[in-house]
Amino acid sequence: GVERTNVDKYIVPTTWREMGVSVNGRVLDNTLTYEIMLVNGFNGFDGESSFSGKSGLRGGRQKGAKSYMTHPDLATRFAYTAVPGLNIGFSVYLGESESKEYNGLDLTDESAVSSADSTIIGINMFGLDSRYNKGAFQFRAQYILGNLSNTAQYNVKTSADVGSVISGYYSELGYNILNRYKTENKLITFARFENYNTHKQTDGVAVNSDYDRTDITFGVGFKVAYGAMFKVDYQIKSDAGSDTNTYQLNLGTAIWF
Repeated sequence: GVERTNVDKYIVPTTWREMGVSVNGRVLDNTLTYEIMLVNGFNGFDGESSFSGKSGLRGGRQKGAKSYMTHPDLATRFAYTAVPGLNIGFSVYLGESESKEYNGLDLTDESAVSSADSTIIGINMFGLDSRYNKGAFQFRAQYILGNLSNTAQYNVKTSADVGSVISGYYSELGYNILNRYKTENKLITFARFENYNTHKQTDGVAVNSDYDRTDITFGVGFKVAYGAMFKVDYQIKSDAGSDTNTYQLNLGTAIWF
């Protein structure tokens, strides 16, 4: 599609880059790849809330330039590629958000320490993703589940409405109409269904059904060369809190090199 999936925007807050170190490699005759990373956590509180019920963790991305860290978070991904055309991945993110409330804090002041502790959110995220290409057919799917702890205290402290469980999934099927012809060009039609909910569960605040959102996308992409594509798609967007749909037409080009 022209736009990245909203599962990847609101549940996994891509584009997402953090400072850290990583180890990666391949085992089992190169059929299993692994990545293990230690990175700084999200900026959860810098005088005001960086998280919200609507956008989840997205506002806490530090992006490296001005990042700070109390202790590292763990991020991993394992991918199985033994079957030609198939890639199945499993990802984990474990850690806690960062807070500037601790700057200059008197650690003997139990009340102040307790107040600072309420600005921290624990984050356990798990993801499954798969891609499969065979002939003219292309398929991909993803499921993400995030369990957030200490959200009740965080919401009281910051007046936010962060959910305690966030989740999302999508599946997409594509077909290359030009596959039967002797050409390197590709004309790929596709359809995608996705659901993303940043208020799957809450603690201390009411569930907002507006944050349980569904997108249906239909489109076509013309691949004129490896790494160059023209795209158009049409989206039907809805949420569980409204009977009204919104409609969006997207046009775009993509260059990858």
